[in-house]
Amino acid sequence: QVQLVESGGAWVQPGGSLRLPCAASGVTLSLYAMNWYRRPPGQGREFVAAITSAGADTVYADSVKGRFTISRDNDNNTLQLEMNNLKPGDAAVYYCNIEEVGAWGQETRVTVSS
Repeated sequence: QVQLVESGGAWVQPGGSLRLPCAASGVTLSLYAMNWYRRPPGQGREFVAAITSAGADTVYADSVKGRFTISRDNDNNTLQLEMNNLKPGDAAVYYCNIEEVGAWGQETRVTVSS
């Protein structure tokens, strides 16, 4: 059974940084592209970033481009989202995802406020 576990969510002030790891089990991550999504309060889920199976290519939502970095460590079966210069609009619950197998993490909450 595929399991994705996010962590690292916290409260930060605007301009701060956070790193969100996503640990995977029950799956060989190197076979799959992976994604980060988020759901801001009162809104629907939105795409944040994606990375190909070997990590060679990445895609970002315009709202996070230049501030967020998605990366992966296939040897350790982990995905990561590094978030810099956080804005109040980044506040959300964040999820990692493997679309091909329909796997979602349980979420981690990021709060950005002063």
